Amino acid sequence: MEKTVYSYPLHPECPDLRRLADNPAEALLRAEVDIVAAENAAEADRYRRLEELEEAQQDGRGVTRRTFVAGAAATATALATAQFVTTSASFAATRTGTLIHVFLYGGLDGLSLVAPADDPVLGKARPDLLLGNDSLALGRGFKLTSAFAPLEKWLRAGQLGFVPAVSDPRLSRSHFQAADACNLGGLPGETGGRGWLDSLVDALGKGTAFRSVGIGSTLPRSLVGVNGALSLTSVGELRLNGDEKYRAATERAIRGLFTGINHPVEEAVIEGMGALATAQKLAAKPYQAAAGVKYEGVGYAFQQLAQLIKGGANVRVATVGMGGYDTHENQGTQDGGNLWRRLNELAAAMAAFFTDLGDRAADVTIMVSSEFGRRVGSNGGGTDHGHGGVVTILSGRKLAGSLLGRWNGLNDLDSGDVPEYNNMFNVYGSVAQGRFRLTTAEVDKVFPRQKYVPMKLYA
Repeated sequence: MEKTVYSYPLHPECPDLRRLADNPAEALLRAEVDIVAAENAAEADRYRRLEELEEAQQDGRGVTRRTFVAGAAATATALATAQFVTTSASFAATRTGTLIHVFLYGGLDGLSLVAPADDPVLGKARPDLLLGNDSLALGRGFKLTSAFAPLEKWLRAGQLGFVPAVSDPRLSRSHFQAADACNLGGLPGETGGRGWLDSLVDALGKGTAFRSVGIGSTLPRSLVGVNGALSLTSVGELRLNGDEKYRAATERAIRGLFTGINHPVEEAVIEGMGALATAQKLAAKPYQAAAGVKYEGVGYAFQQLAQLIKGGANVRVATVGMGGYDTHENQGTQDGGNLWRRLNELAAAMAAFFTDLGDRAADVTIMVSSEFGRRVGSNGGGTDHGHGGVVTILSGRKLAGSLLGRWNGLNDLDSGDVPEYNNMFNVYGSVAQGRFRLTTAEVDKVFPRQKYVPMKLYA
């Protein structure tokens, strides 16, 4: 038996629904909008009549406005998805700027990125993996792979820096375990499974639905939590499903269902619909990068972020992932080698991004890290899992130097690994603190079991 509510039989093949839309789901949505509108109108009329009666009788028995809107809100929760819902807690004033965390999956060999120049330990332990004569000079007697030559402009300007010997005692040599801990800011039991970037968003204040964005097909663990991060591979893919010819009507229908209900979900859905509108506006015409900028490889992910940032989407934290760093063999540290090519692709993408942003780059910081470093000694063409990796920082704000943090040399290795001279989460926290000018107490809350100790990273 068909169930009729007002004039709309709730059967996907009925002719009344077919007049609303070809797609049954969208037709039902519009029917529901009409139903809710009729119910709200009837309830409003009933409320008005009761209020008039109450005024006449002055006995205080009328239906209150609070009761009315609470009843209307009860219909609203069905369409609120994790992509739209955001925390409604009260935070401090919103911080401006953008922090982008680039995670290199596989375990980057940090000594193939930056290394002490002419170090005798390295000369003996990895003669086949030393940086070439075309390396770039860094401070404190270090040198940088020529693969990062596309970023030399920012190196000379004091905006590119490296923190060596970065690790944490909680990191094992397992890709899965170490990557998980890096993204969560500790072990799952310590963080409740919540990502460190999602916790950071708490301190940044409320913002648009784009305030936390993961560029990729899946949301990284660093953004998992309560703040409703978006996960997308391109700006244009963020749109409502369904027939394109009915999309505008569907958007109006959703807005109609969630407007004026005096319920937290109203703000979330309006925010989400705003994100859809922003994304579709940005994707309506092909993106034009700044003159001379060309995005390739991992640069495509940076292009999406450039489009959002330049389009006014107010991105606060974002992530980009890049694989191919598990170099057990054929590592190729020098020009043309496998690892050299991966690092060069990354550097070219970061350079294109900062060039494309222009003056907006002043408010952006990129932090690049990996789940762990690798062994100091080579295994005959490659390296095995180790510790003591490198964190790279490219910032619109001037840094305190090109080589940052502690470095006590390679004379006393940690079971064949670079020792932990700089704790990973102190580095993460200090990058974020300097970018957003947070207090130490605010950053301390991001890493629940870590006694956060700030580092001097910015000038």
